[in-house]
Amino acid sequence: MNHSRSRRNLVRGLLLAALSSLLVVTAASAGTRVTYKSAKSTSSYYQMAVQIAEAVKRATGGDMIVTVEESQGSVQNVKEVANRSGNYVFTTPPVLIRLAQAGKKMFKDASPRYQEIRSLFVIPSLTMHLVVRADAGIDRFADLAGKRFLIGKGSFGAREAAKYLKLFGLEGKVDLVDVELNAAVAALKNGQIDGFATAGSYPAPNVIEAAAGTPIRLLSMTDEQVKKTGRTRLVIPAGTYPGVDYDVVTTSLPVGAYTTTAMDDDTAYRLTRAFWEQKQALGEANPWWNAVTFEELKTLGAKLHPGALRYYRERGVKIPESLQ
Repeated sequence: MNHSRSRRNLVRGLLLAALSSLLVVTAASAGTRVTYKSAKSTSSYYQMAVQIAEAVKRATGGDMIVTVEESQGSVQNVKEVANRSGNYVFTTPPVLIRLAQAGKKMFKDASPRYQEIRSLFVIPSLTMHLVVRADAGIDRFADLAGKRFLIGKGSFGAREAAKYLKLFGLEGKVDLVDVELNAAVAALKNGQIDGFATAGSYPAPNVIEAAAGTPIRLLSMTDEQVKKTGRTRLVIPAGTYPGVDYDVVTTSLPVGAYTTTAMDDDTAYRLTRAFWEQKQALGEANPWWNAVTFEELKTLGAKLHPGALRYYRERGVKIPESLQ
């Protein structure tokens, strides 16, 4: 009798241990975690990342958790592909993906991991803002000569602003302040600088902050200047920012969200689906999402992740051969 009872207790103990192990494994695998490398915390792209994280959590009932990481810029985001594994998602302009996969310019390290980069979806385009104090006497690019201007370091906006100064004959003529972009607003308000350059979808939070209590102007480009930059012409409508009651002609650059082949197909599918299912709600809360459409997928510059491609095919979206 005692021997039989001991055997039953042993079997029961083994079953309970097995069940406990199963529950632990199930709990561990129930939630999917994604790291989303974005931009500097002061930029509109960081805010977008937070909005995407909240949207994905909402769409998946909390089963997928997106953790947002601050970044020093798009180049860093791409370079980190060489050392990241698992569910790493990052944002960058498509042109940098093409440069990385070709091993050119800032990507001469030519990491083989760059070939594993895959596209997920598009996000609002980068829009160049050239912000100046209204009392600085700067109405056009030529007026920047001799002025104190901050362009930041390492970011797309910094490189683009430096390029524009050179293209428009201002190289060496502008007093470039060697300070990080996150100090620009305070420096502008305190009169330490006459203006700054920043890139982000409009309305950009740091430009709104700069305009609060400090009269500003946004420099507008001529069509000839836009053509010289090689970028896409974009108009920031009058009234987008306090005190800027005129249309501003500037440039823009497509931006996408990418991952690598290390992400499994199901995760890429669910993440892509969650984003598009929530896009309307995102646009209702934040107007910059309204410009994002399936049509813009053609700008991504890297093949779609198989999981993302599956979603687009289910939706009947026409996908260029180069992305398949």
